[in-house]
Amino acid sequence: MQGYVILMVILVVVGTILDMMHKKSAQYFFENAKKSEKNAKRTLAGGEKVSLAVQTVANEVLTSSEFKNPRRRASHLLTMWGFIVFVISTAVLIFGYATQADAGVWPILWHLGAASLAVGGYWFWFAIRVDLFSEGVKWYNFNGRGDIFIVGLLATSTFALLWSFTMGAGALNTLFFVLFIASATVLFGSVYWSKFAHMFFKPAAAFQKKVIMADGSRENLPDDYDLTDPAVQKRYPDIPEYMGTNPPNMGLGISREPPRHY
Repeated sequence: MQGYVILMVILVVVGTILDMMHKKSAQYFFENAKKSEKNAKRTLAGGEKVSLAVQTVANEVLTSSEFKNPRRRASHLLTMWGFIVFVISTAVLIFGYATQADAGVWPILWHLGAASLAVGGYWFWFAIRVDLFSEGVKWYNFNGRGDIFIVGLLATSTFALLWSFTMGAGALNTLFFVLFIASATVLFGSVYWSKFAHMFFKPAAAFQKKVIMADGSRENLPDDYDLTDPAVQKRYPDIPEYMGTNPPNMGLGISREPPRHY
């Protein structure tokens, strides 16, 4: 089992590297960062960058604040934290208590992690994914490589729990163990084709976004202007021509309705 876990870690690392090479996500990330540095209006101090990194960890990583839909956020947090606790407790049990009967609190955490992963995943698959405000996909539709990640998570957590709950059931328990290992192998072995790799790239992208907003480069987008400012209207004559010298308030825009969408 220790050898198996090490093999899965290698598969994740190799799959992530191949995914980054294929999509050129790392290349785009660094090129975009260099472009933003040239357009920066101020240089961030080391303390500011540390503060932005802490904000990124606290918001985008730990609490997934980018999800404005509360149901989607709750489902994501259950799935994410369940997966993290499940994987960590698995590693601790296999490497730390391989020959010991008493493993303390870790078996409880293993079950709680698997259960949280299953609840969050099934909630997404059967309630959120089929919602017309989100994606509107039938629960029985399988989108090949697009769904291999979530299906792998659900199968791994489900068969892990069934394997645990049928201990001593002979052939049935062995069947669930085989399905558990097969599901985990598919999950970690399909990183190149799944959404698994984005978990490593997403925090870096979120941090970079905070940096470029703080240094004024603004992702190479124009500044926010006061459309009633004569200097702005002189610079952009289309504003008074089409909207008048005192442009009306454009309304709430996307904030007009509650964030129900995916």
